[in-house]
Amino acid sequence: MADWTTISSLATAGGTLVLAVATYSAVRSSNRSSRIAERAIEVGTRPVIMSSRFQDEPEKVGWQDDHWAKVPGGGGYAEEVNGIVYVAASLRNVGNGIAVFQGWYPVGEWLDGAQPHPEADAFRRQARDLYIPPGDVGFWWVALRDRDDASY
Repeated sequence: MADWTTISSLATAGGTLVLAVATYSAVRSSNRSSRIAERAIEVGTRPVIMSSRFQDEPEKVGWQDDHWAKVPGGGGYAEEVNGIVYVAASLRNVGNGIAVFQGWYPVGEWLDGAQPHPEADAFRRQARDLYIPPGDVGFWWVALRDRDDASY
């Protein structure tokens, strides 16, 4: 004669095991989906910096030593005054995220994708952070004041 108590306990255990495997699989799949969605959102909110257009308004740029310049749309500015080299560029953010310039790295040659990126410690801090909102125009500027500096 069949022991129905044992059979029902084994059937319940088997059903519980099937549900546990299905739950584990569903949670794993949803975690993978949420990671993919998160990466897609991050990519969509990155800034993409390009030179501004020629028809963009000129940018009025001021340095902390009260030197001023107008940088035309699609253009740049470089001038040496009393031993100080002023450099600026008009830029456009064509991405969906806000662009924040906090530092710069001087290079005296043309770079392509084959060269390794410099270490973060090699960058020089900007005098102030520069922001360019998504879809808008802004500028980047620096001043080289030390004649003994290798990038001068």
